[in-house]
Amino acid sequence: MTGWAAKRFWTRAEAVATDAGYEVTLDGRPVRTPAKAPLVLPNAALAEAMAEEWEAQSDVINPRAMPVTRAANSAIDRVVPHRAEVVAMLCEYGATDLLCYRADTPEELARRQAEGWDPMLDWARARLGAPLSAATGVMHVAQPEASLAALRGEVKRHDAFELVALHDLVTISGSLVLGLAASAREVTPERVWALSRIDETWQQERWGEDAEAAAAADARRAQLLEAHRFLELARAG
Repeated sequence: MTGWAAKRFWTRAEAVATDAGYEVTLDGRPVRTPAKAPLVLPNAALAEAMAEEWEAQSDVINPRAMPVTRAANSAIDRVVPHRAEVVAMLCEYGATDLLCYRADTPEELARRQAEGWDPMLDWARARLGAPLSAATGVMHVAQPEASLAALRGEVKRHDAFELVALHDLVTISGSLVLGLAASAREVTPERVWALSRIDETWQQERWGEDAEAAAAADARRAQLLEAHRFLELARAG
């Protein structure tokens, strides 16, 4: 028995301006979210990128090849009705940020962490008003409430579409600081990926790379890059 797959039923996908914003239509009919909500987008660039995804589909629809559409659906169906919960979840990463937990040995790994992560903590302190404490080991490091409040304020500045992207930037990297730095264009998404993988890179250099782990890492890197692209599209208006 074979699985059922949705097939292409439209001839042309287009981005159109409406009174509410921008939509994508399939032969003149507007696309809706999985929850059947109107899929209204904030700007033409995002709508055009989504229309391109729909236009590129072949006979059988491949949702995995439609990251912009998936992210927009999440913004409308998940983030809008649960914004406070999404913000709170992302802010929790600030209290346990990857950049604050360091190795004391080996010396080379500790040096790489300091060289890569200290500038990001310096940026959070200087630009966000959020100094964070770093320590060696895995024991919880308590962070100043004022710093966590400052980080919370930065997260809240993001609208629903931006929060979808920030979610992936933060959860994939393990760092709210890195996610916010990418959002602020302080660092590139490739740099975020490299900084989040300092430990893994060091291990691979010494013990070799596992093929399965490498494939999983490649998928997560692609997801992070897609999230950053969506963030830039969401701000293109």
